[in-house]
Amino acid sequence: MLQLILGGARSGKSRLAEKLALDSALAVTYIATSQPLDGEMNERVAHHRARRPAEWALIEEPLELARVLRENSRVDHCLLVDCLTLWLTNLLMLDDAERLKAERDALLDCLASLPGEIIFVSNETGMGVVPLGELTRRYVDEAGWLHQALAERCQRVVLTVAGLPLTLKGTAL
Repeated sequence: MLQLILGGARSGKSRLAEKLALDSALAVTYIATSQPLDGEMNERVAHHRARRPAEWALIEEPLELARVLRENSRVDHCLLVDCLTLWLTNLLMLDDAERLKAERDALLDCLASLPGEIIFVSNETGMGVVPLGELTRRYVDEAGWLHQALAERCQRVVLTVAGLPLTLKGTAL
């Protein structure tokens, strides 16, 4: 089963995804896409790490998400990807449109063939003010297109607001 958990900053989306992974009763691998490049991001990573069960495996991969999913998905396993918008940011910062397209297409193309349960977490960025800068507008556009394409392929899509899940597609929580 493929699930997409969307929400704004501090909406409870990661906490919900972690609960779903735990409730799956499967072995869990947490796939972290962040690159903690400053003190504030290091604190966020530490907060997430402290919240996760010790028995969960961890893979840190900022760019090649499709490869990691193909290599680690199994029928008896749950993969939790947190988060897609950080992954997208990493690719945008490469300033290589072809690499971004290749990695995005590889992710979308591999989903139908992946066994097991996969939970994606991503920031919903398209509900606010349109940013002024070209890069930030491109980020919002790319995130929106990625979310639409991923939502088409997922069996469940949930929007999380103030810690409350609203099921947009699939079985309600």
